[in-house]
Amino acid sequence: MTVATLMLVAGCSKNDVPRFAMPTPITAEGHRILSLWQGSWIAALFVGCLVWGLIIWCVIAYRKRDESAAPQLAFNLPIEILYTIVPVIFVGVLFYFTARDETAIDKLSPNPQVTVEVVGFQWDWQFNYLSSANDATAVTMASVTGDNAHGSPATLELPAGESVRFKLVSPDVIHAFWVPAFLFKRDVIPGRENEFEVHIDADKAGNTYEGRCTEFCGLNHDQMIFHVKIVTPAQYHADLLKMEAAFKSGSST
Repeated sequence: MTVATLMLVAGCSKNDVPRFAMPTPITAEGHRILSLWQGSWIAALFVGCLVWGLIIWCVIAYRKRDESAAPQLAFNLPIEILYTIVPVIFVGVLFYFTARDETAIDKLSPNPQVTVEVVGFQWDWQFNYLSSANDATAVTMASVTGDNAHGSPATLELPAGESVRFKLVSPDVIHAFWVPAFLFKRDVIPGRENEFEVHIDADKAGNTYEGRCTEFCGLNHDQMIFHVKIVTPAQYHADLLKMEAAFKSGSST
């Protein structure tokens, strides 16, 4: 079993490895998360096959063959050392890769190409496009607010191939900003600004994805949905100019 698992993994390219129920990622960070998820599953399958193989081997090799008493052993020092050290090594390796990827995912660049303030409130979303990631100099250039109560969820437009900083705030209760295609979510907490950054894949222009709140936030929590529309950088900048004009005139959505 173990040999078969290793041969199966070795014969697969990166794109051939199953996603184990994860969505297809659309960001560099999402691909990193997916690789960690796949690696964890492959390691778990390897350990599982090894344990199952040893159990089956023991059942066959040491099954009762006659009425004589089985040999009694008080302890086996080499085996006890082995089954102590090997799990520690496995946990250490998993911890290393988890810490490495978590650090990379939480890293913020000094000058992201797009900065969006995400406001989660009962029970909708507002997306404010900021001029800068620096709180001291940032001003709101455009704003989009959803109206889920009347069937009009907000659409967050983002450029493919560029870095996007999200600043998450809430005026009321805890929400959670989740786009399944990001393979990542983060809480939106009153009185605290959470931040994270993603780098959108360059080949995702023309696609639209769904996002939602994943923290129960009250009566109409289920209607807190929004859309993420990925466009080319040229279309994004053209649409941003239109949104800026609408925002300045007071007619933004």
